[in-house]
Amino acid sequence: MNAPSIASASSAGPQKRDHFSLFGLPRKLWIEMSALEQKFLQLSWKLHPDNFVNASPAEQERSLKESSQLNDAYRVLSHPVARVEYLLEIEGTRKEGEHKQQAPPELLEEVFELNESLDELREAKSSGGDLATLRARLESAQKHFQETLGEVDADLQTAAKQWDAAIGDNDRKAIMVRLNELLNRRSYIRNLVNKVEKELL
Repeated sequence: MNAPSIASASSAGPQKRDHFSLFGLPRKLWIEMSALEQKFLQLSWKLHPDNFVNASPAEQERSLKESSQLNDAYRVLSHPVARVEYLLEIEGTRKEGEHKQQAPPELLEEVFELNESLDELREAKSSGGDLATLRARLESAQKHFQETLGEVDADLQTAAKQWDAAIGDNDRKAIMVRLNELLNRRSYIRNLVNKVEKELL
């Protein structure tokens, strides 16, 4: 009797499967988390080392590889933003790890002011200047950008629902462009928030 594998636990045939097909899911952005977790536990058990004690070294190695693939797939699909990034990668509209660091036009003035405040804070730290006022200004900016990040996440959710409801290729292409723009915007704002947090430590 052959040792179990993802291939026998999943309906997908080819060896190289995307994360969605690995779990028997369509390429949709809304996923029922409890069902995903249940499927993950089921597939994980099929690949558990206890099931491969009497297997050949080649089968044991394959099970380790498939287990790693399964863990990667679960990590990506269980995170809403990572799921969008991954979908765009496999649809060919985004390269892996791509984050365009370009300030959104409507935020240019605020970003300029933020960078000025950051420079002033660094200078005040080294010269012993008044930190309290500068810190208060940066904390206010940080709060504002956190709120902006929340708005972007809400827009991402809306676009994700539109993707799931889309039927034609033309509709999907337009939505993918929108998702890509939102991901780049989110990445830029997230970096701004991180930069402020770092300086406020």
